[in-house]
Order: sequence, then structure tokens, then C-alpha cells
Amino acid sequence: MQQPEPVARPVGLTIAGSDSGGGAGIQADLKTMAAHGVYGTTAITAVTAQHTRGVESSFVLPLEEIDAQIRAVLEDFDVRAVKTGMLATGEIIDLVTEHAADLEIPLVVDPVMVATSGDRLLDLEGVAAYEDLLEHATLVTPNVDEAGVLTGVTVDDVESARNAGEQLLEDGADGALIKGGHVPGAEITDLLVTDEGERAFTHPRIDTEATHGSGCTLAAAITAGLAKDDSPEQAVERGVAHLETAVSAHYDVGQGPGTINHFGMDNDDD
Repeated sequence: MQQPEPVARPVGLTIAGSDSGGGAGIQADLKTMAAHGVYGTTAITAVTAQHTRGVESSFVLPLEEIDAQIRAVLEDFDVRAVKTGMLATGEIIDLVTEHAADLEIPLVVDPVMVATSGDRLLDLEGVAAYEDLLEHATLVTPNVDEAGVLTGVTVDDVESARNAGEQLLEDGADGALIKGGHVPGAEITDLLVTDEGERAFTHPRIDTEATHGSGCTLAAAITAGLAKDDSPEQAVERGVAHLETAVSAHYDVGQGPGTINHFGMDNDDD
């Protein structure tokens, strides 16, 4: 019998919370990385009882267990890029910052503060703790509400998004992607701001409420691109395109609005 040849894949690490409904968090990250040909590893920060209608409860794991997961992955795998999602507390953000200081690979910070359903996923001390983590970020990917919390800038158009992005660069991030999905309008503009300039990614708004997991999926797609040696701009371009398809081909699951299709493909199995 012929011995099968092993398949090599770049490795990504996601440090985030678990979503029992499978739409966001760790579950969304792993599906998205797999869709982009990246082997996903995890460090789970919290376990949530969650579905398409909201978050029922959340349990934050002990700090030493989160630390053990991160160390186990980094000591064994050739991790090529890391992303963060739900970090839940200031202590966890401080822990991740300590690890980030030793990393020589891209780091994508998705500053998850509130779930799509409106449920809060970060304590107040955590907001202040992000200041140190951003200094190690290759890219930070806030929506307009999160950008406002982090910078004090009210984002409601491209100019204010630019101001928020520039502030995040001043705070130490190499780049900022200000996501415009929460700004009303027929089109959505995501603005990438770096030291080299800016680039707007504009696409039509898709008429659906099934956007659960969209932020996680975009950040995971970008992380996968960076793990495959894409430039930040290339990774963002491909990530935004992937998310547009993922929302268009969303899943009708659960009793709420549903969830996006993390694999970014047509739902027709015929």
C-alpha cells in the first residue's frame, strides 16, 4: 500500500472565545482559516452559551489555562500569524500582550467588545488594557463603535474613519481597518489606514440580518492571508471579498437571523 504524502499547511493561532452556536469566535475562526488553506490552532479564553439570538451566559477560563494553551501551541507549531478575538478581561489582554511582545510574526487584533446581538463581551478594565496590546498589532480591525471606544472619535463617514485609523497608528498599531458595516447607507466602506497611506474597500450592502460572526470571519481571513505571506493590503482585500461572499451565502440556521457562511461558498449542494 502506497504511503500517503503529508500535506503542508501554514499555521494560524486564534486566541478568542468559544461560541456554542458555531457562528462566531473560535468556531468561525477555524472554519475560515480552513477555507483559506490554513491550519488553525486555538487558545480559548471563554466559553459562551450562545446562539443566533444572543448570548445566554459566558464563563471566562482561568488565566493559567489560557496561558498554558498559548504556550502549548507556540512551543510545538510553526505559527505564521496570530489573531485575537474575545479577550473578555483586562487580565487576559495583559497576558496576550506579554506573549505578543515576544512574537516576530503578524498579529491581527479584533477588539471584540460587544456581540452582534448587543451583548457585552468585554469588561470595562479590558478597554484600557488594549492600549498596550495595540503597540504589537500588525493590524487592528475595529467596527465603528469599537473604534470610537478605542480612540474617542465618532466614526460616521470616511473622514472620521481616517481620523480614527490615524489615532490607532499613533497608539502603536502598524495598520488599522475601520469597518463601516454599522454606518447606515446602501454601500459599506471599510477603510485601511497605514503609514503608507489609505485604501477604501467599498461594496454594496447585502440586505440581511444574518451577519453573526462577520467580524471574526473577516479577521480570521486576514490572518490566514498573512500566514500565507500576503501583504496586509492583499490580506485585507481578499478578506473583504471573502466576507462579502460569506454574507451573501449566509446560512438559515437557528431561530434568529441565521449566520454567515464562513466558507464563503454557494449553499446549493446540487
